[in-house]
Amino acid sequence: MDAIKKEAQNRMDKSIRNLKEEFNAIRTGRASASLFDKVMVDYYGTPTPLNQVASISVPEARLIAIQPWDKGSLGAIEKAIFASELGLTPANDGKVIRINIPPLTEDRRKELVKIAKNTAENNRIAIRNIRRDINESIKKSQKDGEITEDAMKASLDDIQNVTNDFIKKIDGLLSEKEKEIMEI
Repeated sequence: MDAIKKEAQNRMDKSIRNLKEEFNAIRTGRASASLFDKVMVDYYGTPTPLNQVASISVPEARLIAIQPWDKGSLGAIEKAIFASELGLTPANDGKVIRINIPPLTEDRRKELVKIAKNTAENNRIAIRNIRRDINESIKKSQKDGEITEDAMKASLDDIQNVTNDFIKKIDGLLSEKEKEIMEI
């Protein structure tokens, strides 16, 4: 039964990692290189992650500098940033692309909090679906005579405790993200 518990934890860990990645993509009022994790640049006909064609630095709290390793890719990088859903305007000086991160309006902050809450809820649902799948396999094992009814009940309780722990992790991450978004 430890193997089933381990499988549940591994699958739920993946869901937490996914949530963290999605939260990184939600823009706050601060500059962060992780904003560009999902930006793909058309690099000589091949979609390539931005961080593989340029260095991304944060010289100031509200400024991001993107310096391509190949000057010929400046236009493609600029186009990729415009095409992204980040709503940022790059300024190209021929060597470096600078992006000023404007302060967020109160309405935009509330909208971003809603997006974060929705993302967190989707991940809670994923965790519960994992729990359901694992519980079904435990019940099947008991039905097939592989484990006793007491062992089944103990395993179901273990899986519920693991699920509760992961839901608490999601709630904690959401709370952190909300604070970050609402910070002025």
